Amino acid sequence: MSSSLEKLKALSSRLENKLEKREKVSPPVSAEVEDVKAGEKKPAAKSIQKIEKSSDTVREENITRVKELYEKLRIFEKSPSFDNVFAYKAMNLSGVGLKEEDFAEVREGKYIQVIAITYEPDKSGKKKAKNISLGYFGKAETLEKRLKNEIIEFVLRWRYEKAFQNVEHYKDLIARVETTSDTLF
Repeated sequence: MSSSLEKLKALSSRLENKLEKREKVSPPVSAEVEDVKAGEKKPAAKSIQKIEKSSDTVREENITRVKELYEKLRIFEKSPSFDNVFAYKAMNLSGVGLKEEDFAEVREGKYIQVIAITYEPDKSGKKKAKNISLGYFGKAETLEKRLKNEIIEFVLRWRYEKAFQNVEHYKDLIARVETTSDTLF
């Protein structure tokens, strides 16, 4: 579990670096914005709003790319509804390393599959992990590099969107606590 968290942090860090580079290319935002009509200077939007806007933009770009890869990799054959693909608890990749030390390395003799993980109750009612293949792509060592990279990208971008959804869920819970704090305690 900690390795998944580390991977997510690494991916998040890479995306933040890209955003920083993109912002450096753009002209800097001043602390004040001049109102052209009135000739007055007004405080610029809060930096928190700017961060939320850039994270919203990153999220929109990410979900657009996930959807493109969903179609291109034909994931829809196993999971027909794009929105339902995020109902899975986790997603993994067999046949290719995703850890920092073996990232994108193929495992000889293994087959590449996108594996979705869900939890379903067994006969005794205890939750048990269930793996579902969302895509089978053949032997790892015979896979085209471009296709391998798109498969890896799909899994990583799916995880990134899942993280956004989790953050959104916790923001909603915190908002509920803040609005009902007088009645809860």
